[in-house]
Amino acid sequence: MSWKPEVFVENKWYRNSLVFATETEAADNARALMWRWFLVQDSRAIEVDDPVNYRWINNELIAAHD
Repeated sequence: MSWKPEVFVENKWYRNSLVFATETEAADNARALMWRWFLVQDSRAIEVDDPVNYRWINNELIAAHD
């Protein structure tokens, strides 16, 4: 189990290729994304089966290594 951040813009949920180990990391990253995009109405973290490729530590995006 892993987590992806999503933002809601113009009646549609959008996501990128970031995948986090925890719901908290994904949700925090989605909230940070809200501050950089215009017209974002909401954010969330969704559960996925993708491999983790990033960490979100102290508001910093860090590539995860195998």
